[in-house]
Amino acid sequence: MARPAAFALASISGVLLALSFPGLGHPALAWIALTPLLVALQHGSLWRAFGLGVTTGAIYFTGTLYWIARVMAVYGALPIWIAVLVNAALIAYLSLFPALFAVVLRRLVVTSGPTALLAAPLVWVATELGRTYLLTGFPWVLLGYSQAFTLPIAQFASILGVYGLSALVAAVSASLASSVVQRSYAPVAVTLTIVLLVAVWGASRVGRAELTRLGEPVRVGLVQGNVDQSEKWDPSRATAIFTRHLELSGQAIEDGAQLVIWPESSTPFTFERDQGDADVVRRLARESGVPFLLGSGEVDRTESRYYNSAYLVRADGVTGGVYRKMHLVPFGEYVPLRRLLFFAAPLVETVSDFSPGDSATVFTLDGHRFSTAICYEIVYPDLVRRLVVGGSELLTTITNDAWFGETSAPYQHFAQAALRAVENGRYLVRAANTGISGVVDPYGRVLTSTPIFEATVVVGEARFLTGSTVYTRVGDAFAYASVLATVVVLIVTRRRVKYR
Repeated sequence: MARPAAFALASISGVLLALSFPGLGHPALAWIALTPLLVALQHGSLWRAFGLGVTTGAIYFTGTLYWIARVMAVYGALPIWIAVLVNAALIAYLSLFPALFAVVLRRLVVTSGPTALLAAPLVWVATELGRTYLLTGFPWVLLGYSQAFTLPIAQFASILGVYGLSALVAAVSASLASSVVQRSYAPVAVTLTIVLLVAVWGASRVGRAELTRLGEPVRVGLVQGNVDQSEKWDPSRATAIFTRHLELSGQAIEDGAQLVIWPESSTPFTFERDQGDADVVRRLARESGVPFLLGSGEVDRTESRYYNSAYLVRADGVTGGVYRKMHLVPFGEYVPLRRLLFFAAPLVETVSDFSPGDSATVFTLDGHRFSTAICYEIVYPDLVRRLVVGGSELLTTITNDAWFGETSAPYQHFAQAALRAVENGRYLVRAANTGISGVVDPYGRVLTSTPIFEATVVVGEARFLTGSTVYTRVGDAFAYASVLATVVVLIVTRRRVKYR
């Protein structure tokens, strides 16, 4: 295959991947997204394969992470050209993972022939696991997330998690590529049969909806203050912002909320330090008999550290627990590789240097236990799973998506959060400063949700559940097995070959 044709195919894969996620395109595109790239890997050297993978990755991540430049320019005080440069550096790094995928597949095709394309799902998952954890990780828009709202397929996440979904989706692309190259329809027939069986089982699981009839119900009030990021720490706006949250909370309580949740960093003050405003919240909790979960900064003067935290204020007004965010947002809550990224100096000065928490706190409420994940943490499947293993009967997440603006990011963030409910067989409730706030049932169905950039409150019913899914019990074993299988296959097929 000529070089221009190969890179054209790699580019098509990048476009299809980018258009597979909420806010951009349609989940159906994900099923064929890797096929052009895999066909292009039939010829050429490993270096060419690397270039093809980088091409796919650059388009894939540019199309899904373009909004990061805006965040750094508007809220990080960076000149737009520097913001674009930093964003490009992140995209270039992330593109190394599709590049590694392409190199490994090309290596296997050379040693084992076109049939090796069928190993693509395992190799893809291995690189996604690497993207989740290497250099603190950035597991945004993993392939499986494209199917978060394709409910019959999404149920597969209750068994193998998002990585299992990624493998299932990638398997269709691999079988198509193998059939094109080998002129045989057998791989496609087998793979589509598996997908059909998964879909039939998933549809049946959603239809039965057994978990929606178990456990004790709880009405949750989600406060969406819609505070513009530029106003958030403006002293002249603090009273108005605080009053808006109190008024929306009162409305939630009137509508029967038994737990009121405010978004991440929702208070225009640090909760434990500014006792006057904190006492207003405590008094409202006591008078209404309704507990609050709210996000606020936390200062630990003994260690000179600053945390992004979530506080539980019990119905008696007493603090019932504090959770400190463990996975911080790169370029949002800390700046990685500061010496290397010297040109990001203005961002270093503007971004608060948070410290990560070190324990997965599970709160207790009226004999039940629930957990929260703050913002970006919700895209880490194992972190949420560990909270469930630790006893959480209800998943909550609080976030401030004002940074994203009117881009595809809020929709992608919400979809990724929703899949945590399916993985762990739990209701998930989400309070977002500018939206999307909502309630998701254990099958990924959105029971109620809000529009973005609208001050509102929504009250929805969730349930405390105690059962466990297969995924909750085994975790990301499939993903780690994929890494092991990839390494073993590379070792077994090790020999000198001539690349064409």
